[in-house]
Amino acid sequence: MAAQRAATLALLTPRPGERILDIGTGPGQLLEGIAAAVGPGLAHGIDPSPSMVAMARDRCGADAVTLGGLDGPGYLPDGPFDAVVSTQVLEYVPDVPAALTEIHRVLAPGGRVLILDTDWDSLVWAVSDRARHRRVTDAWEAHLADPHLPRTLRTRLRAAGFVDVRVTVIPLLDAVRDPNTYSAGLLDMITRFVAGRDGLTRADAEAWCADVGEREDYFFSLNRYVFRAARPRGRRGVGGSSGAVSGSPS
Repeated sequence: MAAQRAATLALLTPRPGERILDIGTGPGQLLEGIAAAVGPGLAHGIDPSPSMVAMARDRCGADAVTLGGLDGPGYLPDGPFDAVVSTQVLEYVPDVPAALTEIHRVLAPGGRVLILDTDWDSLVWAVSDRARHRRVTDAWEAHLADPHLPRTLRTRLRAAGFVDVRVTVIPLLDAVRDPNTYSAGLLDMITRFVAGRDGLTRADAEAWCADVGEREDYFFSLNRYVFRAARPRGRRGVGGSSGAVSGSPS
């Protein structure tokens, strides 16, 4: 996760004096890095969880974070912001077009957005019982509004009026079993979530967890897809740019 945050910061390129909004701040580690780059009072975070807001305020200051989310028009703080960043948020949002419209609204002309989300078909885990594994991962996807959002996000960004759409990938890889890794925490979350869903019993979930987590040949990989785009500086129409792949501009 530290490596993911470092890569996200490098792609966001926060500069001194910029105003930047972090949507879905969580405990505030990314916001802390943004604030260090832009200067005091210029980085602002928003999160729908009171406990996360409390942790982020402890880390970044009481005035740096507010309670809220992408629940509809006007829910984001008024800008203009030079950049907006959102990591692992939009896949939980039922109305992505409305969320992108709201992000577009608070950006300054020429401002940029960075959105990081996961396509859960990119999940790879070494496992013996592949049929049970498929049942578990299918049940896990129910916790998301769109478990495959990255496939359509470039088109949705263009439809919301963004231009210069670029996409790259940040891979997560755990080739050894370690309780302090993202995959270890994810393993526990999935086990708790799927028990009792889609015909899976607690015993099924725990058997899957043991199959994945107690192997000598432990292997985990997952892709984070990062989309960067800009609000036009002039009066360009909605969808005024084609998308781009692998970091090349549209």
